[in-house]
Amino acid sequence: MFLAMDTVFDQCSIAILDASGQVLSSHTETGKRQQTQQILPMIDAALSETNLNLADLQALIFNRGPGAFSGIRINTAVVQALSVAHDLPCVGVSSLQAIAQCAYQQYGVTHVYSALDARMQQVYFGQYKIEETEQYPVAIMQPVSVDNSDSTERLLDYDSQTALNLAIVGNGAQLLTLYDGQICHDDVWPIAVVIGQLGIAQFTSTGGTEAAQALPEYLRNQAWKTLKEQGKA
Repeated sequence: MFLAMDTVFDQCSIAILDASGQVLSSHTETGKRQQTQQILPMIDAALSETNLNLADLQALIFNRGPGAFSGIRINTAVVQALSVAHDLPCVGVSSLQAIAQCAYQQYGVTHVYSALDARMQQVYFGQYKIEETEQYPVAIMQPVSVDNSDSTERLLDYDSQTALNLAIVGNGAQLLTLYDGQICHDDVWPIAVVIGQLGIAQFTSTGGTEAAQALPEYLRNQAWKTLKEQGKA
């Protein structure tokens, strides 16, 4: 059994899934201001609903970002604390991959750009393509390297144009310059079930990490700096 959580997409979303990705419990509360108060009671409720204890779980799966700094910090901190307390491995899932996976499930697109509004005139950006494996029953959107580099996620300026005329998914899609007829799905918002499915596939393939290695991904380095370090008053 796996516990998945997300507080990055302006929500608090919790899911419990079995090793095949079957959903045993799933609850999502919209709105980001109450996440710190919501997340632990929602985890307790999901465990109670499924008659499970944390000791019954194989791993903890979380949205590692990129995305809203406070949201990333909340579910990363909760996962790290539960991992240490109950000796459970952690699996961090990319928010951009989750958007791509959700778009595949909603619209059937199999090769996409994923774009999430990063504010400050930029979007978080990645390219993903569907891949089926014998190890896991759900087809998974896997990252494609950007510009033939090792990087699969980056920041892209507003009004940039993509290299290929692929569908763009996520709320950053309309912030880019589009080709004629380029498909956009900007209403894609993954919940914890999608985070869980991706995390289970990753865990099946490469295993999990200890709490100290369950790290967030901000992409924008200054996101964690103080106002003074950013040169602001």
